[in-house]
Amino acid sequence: MLSEQSAATVRATLPAVGAAIGEITERFYAGLFAAHPDLLRDLFNRGNQAAGTQRQALAGSIAAFATRLVQPAQDRPQDRPDAMLTRIAHKHASLGIAPEQYEVVHEHLFAAIADVLGEAVTPEVAAAWDEVYWLMANALIAIERRLYEEGGGDAWREWEVVERVRETEDVVTFGMRPVDGAPVRDFRAGQYVSVRTQLPDGARQIRQYSLSGAPGADVRRISVKRVAGGATTPEGEVSNHLHARVREGSLLELSEPYGDLVLADAVGTPLLLASAGIGVTPIVAMLAHLSATGHDAPVTVVHADRSPADHALRTDHEAYAAKLPDASVHLWYEREAPAHARTGLADLTDVPVAPGTRAYLCGPLPFMRAVRAQLIEKGVAPADVHYEVFGPDLWLARA
Repeated sequence: MLSEQSAATVRATLPAVGAAIGEITERFYAGLFAAHPDLLRDLFNRGNQAAGTQRQALAGSIAAFATRLVQPAQDRPQDRPDAMLTRIAHKHASLGIAPEQYEVVHEHLFAAIADVLGEAVTPEVAAAWDEVYWLMANALIAIERRLYEEGGGDAWREWEVVERVRETEDVVTFGMRPVDGAPVRDFRAGQYVSVRTQLPDGARQIRQYSLSGAPGADVRRISVKRVAGGATTPEGEVSNHLHARVREGSLLELSEPYGDLVLADAVGTPLLLASAGIGVTPIVAMLAHLSATGHDAPVTVVHADRSPADHALRTDHEAYAAKLPDASVHLWYEREAPAHARTGLADLTDVPVAPGTRAYLCGPLPFMRAVRAQLIEKGVAPADVHYEVFGPDLWLARA
C-alpha cells in the first residue's frame, strides 16, 4: 500500500515520468550494461535489447504499476497489480533472478531518472518513486521466493536431448531427459521452461519455450521456431543455434517449469483454445491434458497459420481434439487451405461460443487482440480471456 503522501506525489508526477519513461529506461539499460556487461552477455535477451522491446516492456510495467497504485481499484478491477506482478515473477524465476539484483536495478534506474528529469526530481519526488519501486520489487521478490521453493530451489539442471523431430521447415521439437536421472517436478499445461545455451562467442543466452508435450510424460518436449529476422528485427541467435547445432545426445540447461497461463480447474467449463503460428505449442499441451483427463464440456479449438505445411504439431493438435467428446476445430490458412479449413485470417464471427466459456489465447499480438475483441463481443467476460505473449509482455504493460 502506497503511503498517502507518496500517492499524491506520484499522482502529480506520473504524467511527467510517463512522458519520459522511454528515455529513462534507455539510459537505465545503457548504465546497467556499462557497469555490468555480464548481464547483457548471460542474462538479458540480446535480441530484445537490440530491437528495443525489453526497454518498452520495462517502461510500460513501471508506469502501469504506478498507475494502478494511485487509481481507484473499482475503475479497473480486471487490472490488479498482483496479476501483472505474477506474470513478471514467473519470467524472473525462470531466469534465476536473485533478490540482490533488485538493488543493482534500483541504483541504475534512479540514476537514469535523475539524469533525465534533472531538478524536477526533488527529495520528495525521489522518495515517492523510491517507495513505488520497492513496493513492486519486494512483491516480486516474495512471489519469486515462493516459486523457487515450489521448484526445489535449483535454477538450472542439465538435460540430454533424446529425440529431435522436424515439425515444419522452421520448427523443430526437442525431447529431453535429465542427465542425473532424478525425478522431475511435473508441470501444468501451458507452462514454459528456460533454456540456457552457450553460443559460439561464449555468451550463455537464455530463452523461454513452451512445453509442447503432455504433462506427466517421461520426456520433456519443447518446439522451437527458428527466428529468421528481418529489416527491423534481429535474427534469433538462440533459436538458430538450436536448429543448427543441437542433435540427439546434445546437452542443454533447463529451468524448472514456470508460467501462469495454465488451465485452472476446468471441470464442466466450456473452453476456447485459440492459437496462431508457434503459439500452438502451449495449446497442444492443454489439449493433451484435457484428453488425458476426460474433459467432457465443450472445447472450441481455433488456429490460424500461413499454410498447412507451416502448422507445427498439426497432427497432435487435431488428434488430441478428436479424442474429446465435445470438441470443434476451426482452422484458417492464408494459402493452400484444405477442404475442412478456411482461407484467410481467423474470424470468429460464425464460430459458436458457449455461455460461460473460458478462453486461452497464444500467438502474435494482432491475432490475440482481434480474437479477444470478438470473444468479448460474443459475451465472454474479459476476466475469462487469458493470453500468453512470447517475448516481453508489451500487451499487458500497455493495457
